[in-house]
Amino acid sequence: MAARALLFDFNGTLSDDEPILFEIWCAIFEERGRPLTREEYFGSFAGLADPEIAALGLGVAGEQLAAVMDERVRRYRERVADGACVRPETRAAVRAAAARVPIGVVSGAARADIDLVLGAARLDGVFGVVVSAEDVAAGKPDPEGYLRAAAALGVEPAGAVVLEDSEAGVHAAKAAGMRCVALLGTVAPERLADADEVVERVDEALVERLLG
Repeated sequence: MAARALLFDFNGTLSDDEPILFEIWCAIFEERGRPLTREEYFGSFAGLADPEIAALGLGVAGEQLAAVMDERVRRYRERVADGACVRPETRAAVRAAAARVPIGVVSGAARADIDLVLGAARLDGVFGVVVSAEDVAAGKPDPEGYLRAAAALGVEPAGAVVLEDSEAGVHAAKAAGMRCVALLGTVAPERLADADEVVERVDEALVERLLG
């Protein structure tokens, strides 16, 4: 069945920034006396909402959690301000999709991060809905974000196709009753086994195939 809406994860899918996030989190963890390895980050944290990474990995809450998040956002904004983390073929895919069906972003990232990158990549105003970390009570793998996006776009969950790059994201999409296309690059391929399909890139050809 052709997709009636496309929903994009942000970090690692729409924005090719997981290596940037890893470097930032490594620095933040190290400064607090808690080394973070690549294996731990991509094995346990990639795909989770940022507050969850800080809470689970650093054991912070309240004002300490807020301080960590402020620092994470500041460092991220410095690294992605030019929008180059959204690849040209991904921008073309987004615009091709938006010309045919409702599209949205569903992410565990902060709204400030998403708005900055979309604006820099000249994709602001293209998405019909953006669901960020601030908009949900439970992050991925909970399906809340995807269900909110589908409702906002006026489509049934079964008619939406999700593009994701993490295990948590795939599980969130499937729990929402949506089809899921997983993008290689962030986690090991075997961790994406629950997706309906695994692809190497997001481009116009993929969009055209999904929309039929």
